[in-house]
Amino acid sequence: MKYIYRLYQLCVVLPLFLLASILTALVTVVGCLLGNGHFWGYYPGKCWSRFIVALLFLPVKVEGRENLRKGQSYVFVANHQGAFDIFLIYGFLNRNFKWMMKRSLRKVPFVGMACQYAHHIFVDRSGVSKIKATYDEARKVLRDGMSLVVFPEGARSFTGHMGKFRRGAFMLADELQLPVCPLTINGSFDVMPRMRDWHWVEWHPLTLTIHKPIEQKGQGREFEKEMEDTCYQAIMDGLTPEYQGYVENRDQ
Repeated sequence: MKYIYRLYQLCVVLPLFLLASILTALVTVVGCLLGNGHFWGYYPGKCWSRFIVALLFLPVKVEGRENLRKGQSYVFVANHQGAFDIFLIYGFLNRNFKWMMKRSLRKVPFVGMACQYAHHIFVDRSGVSKIKATYDEARKVLRDGMSLVVFPEGARSFTGHMGKFRRGAFMLADELQLPVCPLTINGSFDVMPRMRDWHWVEWHPLTLTIHKPIEQKGQGREFEKEMEDTCYQAIMDGLTPEYQGYVENRDQ
């Protein structure tokens, strides 16, 4: 069965993935140029993600959607198990948002261009002024009522376990006094871990757990750190037992 699934990936999924990615990128770029950037910057990507997951017959379970309030902006923070985190959040969170992503993704053909026109935020850590500009852009997005999705680890796991968190997302949430919503991703590491990028996809269920958003209790570094620790523990507790526990990520 494994080899039939791989043959299917090669002959059916790969051509359709490439075609769908190019079309989605073009629709996103043209839509953002001519129409509402919030609409065209989100819905084509959402449909693309759902299509790819369905094409691979990957079952998806979402828990906790009832925890989100309509019309509320959130800073969503999630663990980063693998490449399929993108498809899971984009396709199944059901919340319009902007990504905060690594600058290197801008170089990915078609996808990087689409993300740029959709006004997703590329994190540039090449200098103090660049970092400041990145966070200024994120503040503007959040003040406009949009939500933001961040992987606070900053890099995908090599083991499926969580590494340490960077403080940027929590600093923004503290400054703007926005609730932070932890997301736990399970299964993405089993589908395609970082060590097997662009290799065969392994069939495995995917789960997205939307935890109860954590409201701000005050403002300042003390409250920011408390928020970070609370989110970290919530995400950790949602992981399947084999991936619980901190493991250092040498890429952080």
